[in-house]
Amino acid sequence: MSNSQKTPLYEDHVKLGARMVDFAGWIMPVQYEGLKEEHFATRTNVGLFDVSHMGEIRVKGPKALDVLYGRDDRARDRTEDFLSRPRR
Repeated sequence: MSNSQKTPLYEDHVKLGARMVDFAGWIMPVQYEGLKEEHFATRTNVGLFDVSHMGEIRVKGPKALDVLYGRDDRARDRTEDFLSRPRR
């Protein structure tokens, strides 16, 4: 997995105890607690799928993050952190 890319949500998946695997060049969560528990949680609450590895858009310019995030400072901080990481 050393050559695989990490999504912006990678650290959150790890903190939540996900079992991570390489999937098409990305380190992705495949399971947290188990199939039955996750099925029940999705049926009674909500399920979320990290799609950040599935496509790419480019928003350029000095106000790009404002356009994308508006006043969501937490998301903006995470994106700025992700974008400041060295690229391969």
